[in-house]
Amino acid sequence: MRPLLFLALAVLLSSAARAEDPLDNWHQWRGPTATGMAPRGNPPLKWDATTNVKWKTAIPGRGASTPIVWGDRIFLLSAVDTGKEADPKDIPRPDPKLTTKTRPPTTYHRWLVLCLDRKTGAVRWQATAAEQVPHEGHHETHTYAASSPVTDGKFLYVSLGSRGVYCFDLDGKPRWKRDFGLMHTRYGWGEGASPALHGDALVVPWDQEVGSFLVCLDAKTGETRWKVDRDEPSTWATPLIVEHKGTVQVVVNGTKRVRGYDLASGKVLWECGGQTLNAIPCPVAADGVAYVMTGYRGAAAAAIPLDARGDITGTDQVRWRYDRGTPYVPSPLLADGRLYFTQANNALLTVLDTRTGKPLLDRERLPGLSSLYASPVGAQDRVYLTGRDGTTLVIRRGDRFEVLATNRLGEGIDASPAVVGKQLFLRGEKHLYCIEGE
Repeated sequence: MRPLLFLALAVLLSSAARAEDPLDNWHQWRGPTATGMAPRGNPPLKWDATTNVKWKTAIPGRGASTPIVWGDRIFLLSAVDTGKEADPKDIPRPDPKLTTKTRPPTTYHRWLVLCLDRKTGAVRWQATAAEQVPHEGHHETHTYAASSPVTDGKFLYVSLGSRGVYCFDLDGKPRWKRDFGLMHTRYGWGEGASPALHGDALVVPWDQEVGSFLVCLDAKTGETRWKVDRDEPSTWATPLIVEHKGTVQVVVNGTKRVRGYDLASGKVLWECGGQTLNAIPCPVAADGVAYVMTGYRGAAAAAIPLDARGDITGTDQVRWRYDRGTPYVPSPLLADGRLYFTQANNALLTVLDTRTGKPLLDRERLPGLSSLYASPVGAQDRVYLTGRDGTTLVIRRGDRFEVLATNRLGEGIDASPAVVGKQLFLRGEKHLYCIEGE
């Protein structure tokens, strides 16, 4: 019996260790390596509304929040219009100094944090983080729940922007909350950047039309470690936290500059101009180089060494620049020395060699897709690209364009996919889908 008990214990410990390994989870918005890749993922190649759908769960309200996964739990955010007319005293007054193109509602909205069982899709718990009247509207294709949560496997961190920043334990018990006031976005188009976590440091971006800043909180207590002002208008980009030669950097995209901050102090280590308006794509990094891009009313991509210091705009410290076909809303996928991205929100794929910045594919038409908000994800030798109509095109990763499958669910999708093991999670307009083969 002893050998059998020992073997059983070893298997149990091995399974527990893997469950705690970030590479076996999707604990943040761009996956375990913050590149869009699932190094140990192997989801199905093909599916439709009735094939390879392990389960689908109706999600209340609306949201473009990408689900995150840790162990046997899935977390996502949603905002529900209760339809209840607000007391006039609870309706925020618009700032007359700001130009808006949206109209705020006059009904109470409820911001939900949901935890689903990964095996069954059943809702384990649901917490109301806030119930308020939004102070501004949002873009017609946007929602009030666009940012994604992040977890370290012990606690769940949620930024609802103007509704507050929250910490929950994984059973839904509130731990702390911070309130940084109201965020005023460009034309009232709404909020969307996600927080980033490294160790016991939680970084929250707060770019708006006036008074932008970046804040680092103690993840255990919510107390402020540092807060730095940013000379930036509204930005919807999630920070990238990356370690290089003993220094942990926070790389934040922006319209005026992309900047690298010292996580320990908030000091700007380097900055580089040359971006376009409305920065949204999240930076990615590998082998000591950060890759950053924007694609609204122009196109700009750059490779910036993390060794850079000071203002490197227009200097030879920038490894390369590229000025065609860059994304507006989606973030790039970084895999095997290649950058995969689509032009603006259109179904035109470019693949760049990260060493040279030269195109291996240049604005290749993606058949079956028209418009994309979701960012591409990678697993095995494949790239998954999901369009706004719910169609996912699967192509082979590499220098030659090859379509492997075209999959349709029949429900609109703006949230980016998440991949864990043999499962692919797609958050549609009304449901969360778990795609898994036999």
